[in-house]
Amino acid sequence: MTVRRDFQEPPRSRPDLVIGREDLFTSAREQLGRGGSVLLHGPAGIGKSTVLRALAADYGASARTVLRCSATESESHLPFLALADLFGLVLDEVSGQLPAAQRTALESALTGRGESTLQRDGLALRLAVLSALRALAAKGPVLVVADDFQWLDAASAELLGFAARRLGDTPVQMLCAVRTEGQEYDRHLRASPPDTLAVRLGPLTRTQVSALLDHRGYAPLSRSTIRDIHRTSGGNPLFALELGRALAESPTRPRPGEPLPVPTSLRALVLSRLEMLSDEARRTLLVASAGARPTLALLHAAGREHAEAETAQAAALGLLATEAEGPAVRFAHPLISAALYAEAPAQERRAVHASLSTAASDPIERARHLALATTGTDPEVAARLAEAGALARDRGAPSVAASLGLLAARHTPADSTPGPDERRLQAAEDAITAGEADLARDIARDVLTRATVPAERVRAWMVVIEAAGQALGEVDAVFPQVLADAGDDPGLLALVHYQLAWRGLVVEGDFAEARQEAEHAARLAAEGEDRRTELMALSFQASTETLMGHPGAPATVKRALREPQDPYVACHHNGAGSARFRWLIMSDQLPEARATITALLREVRRRGMVESEVHFLRFLADTELRTGHCGRALDLARESLRLARDAGIGEGASAMLASLAEASAGDVDRALALAREAADHAEVDGDQMYLSRALAALGYAQLVAGDPAATVRSLRRVRELEHGLGINDPARGRWHGDLAEALVRIGEPGEAQDVIDTTRAHALRLGRESVLAVLDRAEALVRAARGEHEGALVRLASVRDRLGRLGYGLEEARAAFALARLRAQAAAPPRTGGTPLPGPASYDEAARLFRRCRALPWLRQVDAAVAAGSTPVEPASVAPPVALDALEGLASMERQVASLVMEGATNREIAARLFISVKTVEATLTRVYRKLGIRSRVDIVRLAAGRRTT
Repeated sequence: MTVRRDFQEPPRSRPDLVIGREDLFTSAREQLGRGGSVLLHGPAGIGKSTVLRALAADYGASARTVLRCSATESESHLPFLALADLFGLVLDEVSGQLPAAQRTALESALTGRGESTLQRDGLALRLAVLSALRALAAKGPVLVVADDFQWLDAASAELLGFAARRLGDTPVQMLCAVRTEGQEYDRHLRASPPDTLAVRLGPLTRTQVSALLDHRGYAPLSRSTIRDIHRTSGGNPLFALELGRALAESPTRPRPGEPLPVPTSLRALVLSRLEMLSDEARRTLLVASAGARPTLALLHAAGREHAEAETAQAAALGLLATEAEGPAVRFAHPLISAALYAEAPAQERRAVHASLSTAASDPIERARHLALATTGTDPEVAARLAEAGALARDRGAPSVAASLGLLAARHTPADSTPGPDERRLQAAEDAITAGEADLARDIARDVLTRATVPAERVRAWMVVIEAAGQALGEVDAVFPQVLADAGDDPGLLALVHYQLAWRGLVVEGDFAEARQEAEHAARLAAEGEDRRTELMALSFQASTETLMGHPGAPATVKRALREPQDPYVACHHNGAGSARFRWLIMSDQLPEARATITALLREVRRRGMVESEVHFLRFLADTELRTGHCGRALDLARESLRLARDAGIGEGASAMLASLAEASAGDVDRALALAREAADHAEVDGDQMYLSRALAALGYAQLVAGDPAATVRSLRRVRELEHGLGINDPARGRWHGDLAEALVRIGEPGEAQDVIDTTRAHALRLGRESVLAVLDRAEALVRAARGEHEGALVRLASVRDRLGRLGYGLEEARAAFALARLRAQAAAPPRTGGTPLPGPASYDEAARLFRRCRALPWLRQVDAAVAAGSTPVEPASVAPPVALDALEGLASMERQVASLVMEGATNREIAARLFISVKTVEATLTRVYRKLGIRSRVDIVRLAAGRRTT
């Protein structure tokens, strides 16, 4: 695909670069810093020039001389042009240092006088370029920057290659960018030094495309629009920006089911090749562009009798990608399909959709094509679309259901039952389920401009409130209006009071008020015979009571789980299943909690409930973290955060959990940044509940980072917030032991004991065994600080065993570490002339337990303690954990599978926990064996134990 020079991106500042290019930019900069060269490569528009300019600006200041050239296709036939760009300004500086023959040849090539050619002056020219670079490098480092390397004239490319291969240790580096469609960059390396690092720029993710569009000012765009831009652009940043610009400049947005408008600038990239097609082949490709999953069979069914020959013609022109197997017809780039469709007249498009409305085998596709082939209202078409939307909803595709619902509303006559606005509201509710809150809000606001029926107005207001997410303070003004619309209808009032319960919790930070509103909403819903709202209210009440430590929590959980159940509520992240999970995990029933949340996650994925998936991934990560499967927790937490950022849902909560996981198994600096991000989200949203969770995560990360004073500051604020919120159950945040430990470290054992005593009273009342064990660990540190070493050792040994029995693997390891440190201190020669305490002073057990958990930051603390002390340790304790280092080279799925094998899981158990087939587990293990150079599961277990395999 050729990009015209006048269409390429203008120079931009660094903020564009860092969107999606951070890792490759860092690796390229490090390569330059080592004295090496870099070759950037990738397809047209992928951002090579942007990265090249930023690297040149970032690293160019360290070079004495920067030589630049930027070739163009139209000038690539002119010999020595790139050479003139590079050396034209420095010729006077170096010519006097060249032998006469070389100087004459180089001046002739650069000025055009003397008609120098490679055939006649080849050796002299080659040596002249090499000598010129050496002469410049003798005065300081030289950086050669060459953009669009593929358009370098052949003579210049040959001369540069000759010199590059012979520079040796001469401080000359090359920074080049070349267009490649695949991995075919090897021939360009011949014109680069031998140590050149080839860096491929790939497509951006949907989240990165969204950030890029937002940075350029093409916002706000709905999640569905961002998804369409990402799909149509193929993740190409230049194409995405052009599509975003076209949308921003268009007075109207595409209708539901229609593709994005493709600007003329992008159509020109592909339409020249389309002109080479026969008319019949172009019509066949138009049918393929309109189909969701085009195949040769579909094209035949749509009346394209010669589809094989016509698609072969298109493939020969590079418009279609040839498939090694399968009947699919796939465009070489999504932009080709979009441009072809955009170029076709409206009448021709409708004819294509009409043919596909009977040819497509899927009823959802048939309905969509029927709608796009029909103009005006048609009750029969609207009914078919509504049925297709219900089918999509059942299949777990709420985003598709929302699109179909909007199409159904467009074709519904104003006097029909159900009416067009009722169908729009169904589409808005489907959009909420799909995580497209901005689309849902826009639909609901549109309905409110017309609706007069109270039920429709309240339903629309509910969508507006739901779309606000945690930022309920932003819709405070809605509640008086919706209460007025609800009147005295108990069913409608139940909906309002359910949302008021959330407002009491999130905005007011008052658990007691939130509980009362939820209880009131449940009574109203029962009176109005609205079982779904009744169950949601009871679930909310149960969760609130659990967090408050309210004695009625178990009974409310049981009420929320009574039949008849609503399938949607049963798996919703604020539903009965979620309330039960919270009760289980806070009651130390970890295996049952994991089974519950795993089943819920599987169901919401089947239903396409994106927001619930974000939260359930976080809940499962939290469960794995508590059980000591820290590596698995980190993978899940990162997945939750990626999905949250992509959907714009629950970002603060996911960042909070990701911080905890990073501090336990990943990067502590990243943990600190994520905790602060989560706190910022909560502050902006006015969400006191999650602010306390975010600050608790920050305190934990600060403790792991070795900053107990900062930990105390963060966790003291958490204590104040939770006291104001009325949260009395210490199993909710589990920060109390960390605060006590940090207080001991900064020399405040008295305050630490107060924290322990106050928290222990609540934990004893509620039967929170794991909290009590952690408090005992902290109290042992208080005793040690007061000189009661023997009693502290006894207590720590007991705590370690109790936490192990309860299944809290990481807390067990922390207790073993505290025990080892205390023994090491006790075994050291006493300064006061007393007798050292007896007993082993080894960190082996703590290191083993942390390795089992894959708790890398804690393992580093063990290494630091060993290095700081004088106690002997076995080599396995202080050596880098073999298993963990080896796993870092595996792909994400391979790492997860290997980690579960280390934990002793069978292939069937691994398949169930990762939502994959047993066959996929087996295939993944085969790749793991190959990459790690091992032969069996036994070898993986040996790695987990830190032993070498044979």
